[in-house]
Parts: sequence; C-alpha cells; structure tokens
Amino acid sequence: MKGRSLEIATAILDGFDRHYGLFRNAAWLAKQCFESGNFNRIRQLQRERIDFYGLRVQEALDRLQHEFQAGELSDTVWQRIKRDYVGLLDGHRQPELAETFFNSVVCRILHRNYFNNDFIFLRPAVATEYLDSDPPCYRVYYPSIEQGETQAEINRASVALNRLTALVRDALVDFGLACPWEDVERDVERVIGAARSHWRGTRRLPFDPHPDCQIHVLRSLFFRNKGAYVIGRLVNDGDIFPFALPILQNRRGQIFIDTALFDSDQIELLFSFARAYFIVDMEVPSAWVQFLRTLIPNKPKSELYTMLGLQKQGKTLFYRDYLHHLRHSTDAFVKAPGIEGLVMAVFTLPSFPYVFKVIKDKRGKDTSAEHIRNRYQLVKTHDRVGRMADTWEYSDVPFPRDRVSPELMAQLRAVAPSALDEREDVLVVRHLYIERRMEPLNLYLQKAKASGAEGQLDHAVREYGNAIKDLVSANIFPGDMLYKNFGVTRQGRVVFYDYDEILYLTDCHFRRLPEPQTPEQEMAAEPWYAVGPNDVFPEEFGRFLLGDRGLRSRFMSEHADLLDVTYWQSKQARIRSGVLEDVFPYPESARFPRAPASACVIVANNSNP
Repeated sequence: MKGRSLEIATAILDGFDRHYGLFRNAAWLAKQCFESGNFNRIRQLQRERIDFYGLRVQEALDRLQHEFQAGELSDTVWQRIKRDYVGLLDGHRQPELAETFFNSVVCRILHRNYFNNDFIFLRPAVATEYLDSDPPCYRVYYPSIEQGETQAEINRASVALNRLTALVRDALVDFGLACPWEDVERDVERVIGAARSHWRGTRRLPFDPHPDCQIHVLRSLFFRNKGAYVIGRLVNDGDIFPFALPILQNRRGQIFIDTALFDSDQIELLFSFARAYFIVDMEVPSAWVQFLRTLIPNKPKSELYTMLGLQKQGKTLFYRDYLHHLRHSTDAFVKAPGIEGLVMAVFTLPSFPYVFKVIKDKRGKDTSAEHIRNRYQLVKTHDRVGRMADTWEYSDVPFPRDRVSPELMAQLRAVAPSALDEREDVLVVRHLYIERRMEPLNLYLQKAKASGAEGQLDHAVREYGNAIKDLVSANIFPGDMLYKNFGVTRQGRVVFYDYDEILYLTDCHFRRLPEPQTPEQEMAAEPWYAVGPNDVFPEEFGRFLLGDRGLRSRFMSEHADLLDVTYWQSKQARIRSGVLEDVFPYPESARFPRAPASACVIVANNSNP
C-alpha cells in the first residue's frame, strides 16, 4: 500500500502543477495583450483566472476517483498519503500553494470539516522564508564605480544623480516590452525628479549614495486593466525606499511612465482589496510576498497572496491568522455597529479588523440566497475600481460558544437558523463572508456633524459621490445608495459593500419622472405610472439621500449631475459604444503632465483623496 499512497500523492501534486502552470501562462498572455493594446483581453484573463483553481481541483478529484477509488480509502491510508506528499515537496517552488491544493482535494473527498481534520495541513509543513527562484525574484542594479574613485567623488550629487538615472533607465528597458517607448529619457528624468521631491528631508537621501546603494526591481511586471506596474525598492545605508511606476500606452501604441509612487500608503492602495487582482508571473510566490512586505509591511500576507491572484492561499493564511488571534484574545463576537441590513446579519470581533456576514433566512427583501451569492461572485470577478470591498467566502466556520455574545446568538437564531450548527462548545456557521471592517458612512457623517468637523463632512460627501461615479465607470449601478451601505476606510476612502441590488449599468433603464396630468396623480402616495423592474429615476435620489440640508448643499455643489437622467444615459452610451473608462489607483494630481497630442486611451479619474 506504500507505493499506492505515493502514487496518489503524486497525482494530487500533478494536479497542482498543472494548475500553477496555467496560472503562470495567464501572465505570459497578459504581457502579450499589453504589448498589443488588447486591454479587454487582460480584463477577461483576470476574470477567467479566478475559476482556474476550482477547475483544477475538480480535475484532480475526478482522476483520484477514477484511478484510485479515493473515496473508499481508509484514514490510515490518507495519513500515509499526507506524509508522502510532504516528501514530494522537497525542492518544490510553491510548497505552500501545493499544501493548500492538497487540503482542497482531501476535504472534498473525505467530506470533513476542515477545522476538525487530521488529514490536511492546518499548519505549513514546508518553510518558505528563504525560498527563492534561480535567478532570484528581483533584479539588482548597482551604481557603477570607476577605478580609483574616492568616496567623496562617488557622493557628489551630480555623479550620484547620473548613475541613478542610468540605473532607472536600465531597469525599465530590461523588461523587454515589444512596444516602443514614447520618450524613455524624459520619463526617467521625471521619475528621478519626483524621487528627489518626495525624499527631500529624509535622514539620508538616495542621491547621497552609501556603499550599499542598490536598486531592486521585481522581475515581472504587474498587469491590471490597461496598466503594467514596475514594483521595486531603493536600498541606501540600510534604509528601504519603495517605489511603483505605472506604465501606460498612448493612442499610437507607445508606452510611457504615468507617475511615480514612493509612499508606502500609496503603494498599499495598489494592492487594495477594493481593486482587481494583479496578473504577474511568479516562479516562487513566497519570495514575491516577502519582497512586497518590505515595501508595505502593514499588509498581511493573506491579502498580498490574494491580490496576486492566489485567493485560495490568501484564505488559508487568513484562517490561520484568525485562529491565532482567537487564541490570544478574550473579547466576544458582537453585532456590528450600524443599521441592521435586510439580507445580511453582520457581526464582528472588536479586537479583529474584519466583519462576518451571514445571509438571513428571513430577509426584508424579495431576493433569494442564490441571487445574493451570485452578486458577491460578480463583485469578485469584476473590476472593483477601488470602490467595492472584496470578500473571503467560507463554509463551516466554528466560533467558540463562550465567545459569542448572548445578543448575537439570539439574533443569529432568529434570522439565520439554517446557517447554524450548534454544538456543545462551538457554533458552526455553515456559510459566511468575511471582509475588512469599515466605519459605516452614515455613522461617520453623524459623528462629523456632531463634532462640527466641516472638513470631514466635505470630504465624505465628495468621496461618496466619487464612489458612485467610479462604479458607474466600471458599468456598475449600486442599486441601494443609502449611506449605510457605504463604508469609510482608514485612508478616508468611501467604499460600497451592499451587493444584493447591484446591476450592470447597461441593464438599467434610466427615466425621467413623468409629469402628473391631474391633481390626483400629483397627490398620489404611490406611483401612478408604470414602473419596470430595472427602471431607475435619478430625480428621486435626492428624496432618499439629501434630507439633511447641510449634506444636500454639499452634494449639489459637487455631484448635482447624479440627479440628472442625462448623466446616466450618457455613461450608458459610452459603455455600449465600447469605451471602458479606467479608474486610476492614485490621484489625478500625481500624474505626470501629458501633451494633448499624446493623450492616453485611459480616461482619468479624480476620485482619489
């Protein structure tokens, strides 16, 4: 039986290797699409790749059942299979991903709850801290030193600047993109200028190079929508200076650097859960994650893996972090603050920055649980443009009974009993979504108004309208636009998170309110005119959103067009004509100047705070 357990372990690993080969191939295709300007195909690849994992797991399951009758194997055999699988991972370049793939396959075969399963990898068996590819995941560029030069000569600002300029140029050209540069010398000069401006006043400027001065650039570009991002860091005297350089394409097929980002918070926004996943070629993903952690140390590994397109690994790491936090905390799970939703019961652990969302059995809207799940899946596969929160979806999640507050337990029993499996010491929730906790916009506005924080009110209303407009640019109509359905992130961005009523903008029918013809029609409490299922009347938005006079004046000064039916119809027309407006993950003010004649095909966005 020993040989048979090894055969099964090998078959599972073969399934994973096939998956990861296709995953990397998507990055190769994305590079080709970027070079040819086929940005719609990149968006399609982003969507298709999300399904890769589940398809390969099913293929592995089918093979195991067909060749080995895997469902009939004993627990002892499965323990041997796991040991043999660990042996196969010696020297493997993606061992952590392969372990997670094993977990997915085994849980499907054994029908075991993963939180109570001795046959899977609850903890990693293979360390990845010092794992890297050959060649390494990043290129290294050193300033050249002429023979006989003194340190004082090397440190001369003009010499240092010239050498750094040459390094940046080499780093850009080494990606070997097939499309020509619009003006690479100009772009390099702009990057250096932006760097000098940003780093002025730091303890040691990169333009005063130390003997350890070097530039590290990750070997693959990060593709998303119409952009390709160079991600790297400058090391000088032990300090790390992160940078990200978005490359875009103009109407003539020439490429250019759109901006230079040097702030960790700005770079972190590139990897926000409210954006589409990157497509990037990684032989050793753990090395890439380690590198990114040096640039954005506050970003958990789980979120970095997810934003690199490895959602299942992100889920695995998140769950481990969750269990670790449970062991080292004592607070209770409670109802989340804010107005209770009609379709979701939402709760949180105050010491843990996430919320848990359960679909109610008794919903205040005429919608099915399947419809709600479909909406959440739509959001996952769609370009979220920084305005829709991504979620992790889990099944059979245990919560310690003694950590669930009585109020929360009563609520869950009342509104979602079918989702609960109550056991002696744990409450198992059969299906839920987990997302980053944000402050509900309605509470944010209340606090700002109560404290007289006029600047916060201005910012929140501006961001609220910009969030809606960004969603519109992505062909999304949010449906229910009440403030309670939006949240405010720690960076002050407004993000939408209530998905049960979202529609494609092009599926909506935007109408003007008909003029009443009789006094009876004018005084009618209910619409006297026919209303179709996807009919939308923008004039009515103000009735539900702008009851507060102060908020109304702010909204009308910034976003009065949202109450005009022609705004929505014109956006529909552009999308239907094939224009897909891109929303930049950085402020419009950060972009380098563009001459009108060299305008890019991307439509700018002014929505970032």
